Amino acid sequence: MRVVKNFLIAVLALGGGAALPLSTHAQAPAPAAATCSKPVYLTFDTGHMGVANQVAEVLKRQDVRVTFFAAAERTTTGGDSLDNSWKAWWTARAAEGHEFASHTYDHVYWRGDVKGVEPRFRVRPTAGGLANREFTWTAAQYCEDIAKASQRLLDMTGKKPLPLFRAPGGKTSSRLLAATRKCGFEHVGWAPAGFLGDELPSETYSNEKLLLQALQNIRSGDILMAHLGIWSRQDPWAPAVLEPLILGLKQEGFCFQTLRQHPAYRDWIAAHSAN
Repeated sequence: MRVVKNFLIAVLALGGGAALPLSTHAQAPAPAAATCSKPVYLTFDTGHMGVANQVAEVLKRQDVRVTFFAAAERTTTGGDSLDNSWKAWWTARAAEGHEFASHTYDHVYWRGDVKGVEPRFRVRPTAGGLANREFTWTAAQYCEDIAKASQRLLDMTGKKPLPLFRAPGGKTSSRLLAATRKCGFEHVGWAPAGFLGDELPSETYSNEKLLLQALQNIRSGDILMAHLGIWSRQDPWAPAVLEPLILGLKQEGFCFQTLRQHPAYRDWIAAHSAN
């Protein structure tokens, strides 16, 4: 393991996964799904989409399938990540076998439960026309925002998204989760080691540090989480760390699966994915 880590950090220091020679890629084929005994589940939330093309290139080169959680977030090119300018990108990911799920359409943060018989929640969207204002929503309104992103993905790709969602920031309550299950969506968080750190300040959490931390701590069954672009990080995590991380995990015997195959979600998906 020490040799693998040293090699990968040296690669990262030379410019990240994009600089890896083709011969190195060929040494780390993706394990067949049928023989996967140490699965990890890589997921991406949308973010500003500034590194979306590079991330897609790495995933294709490494033959890795992931689950994307999408919201209509502001992008570096104007518009949002679910507008028509991104249709071809999402369609290409569907053709490659990736899975999709909702991140709430308006990237809506849960802020608290409201007392009362009927479930209501204090929320704060951070995308769209309602951005950065606080509201009180009913369970139906929150579910509608989840479903809107899911429907938009279906419209763009022709592939039915998974009946899952990820709340922005992972912030939820037991009452919120009970409400979303009633409307057909199960929540997905991430493992402690699966927080890959791309939201952290690069001044104190360098790419090298985040890579080493991930390789040391990730375990079989972990759900991993990163983004397709973070506004606040000066030295972007993706795609620089992504390919060394994938290579390192493969060399340690890990294999990559989507959440459709996750034992905690596959029965829910099967029961809630009727056409």
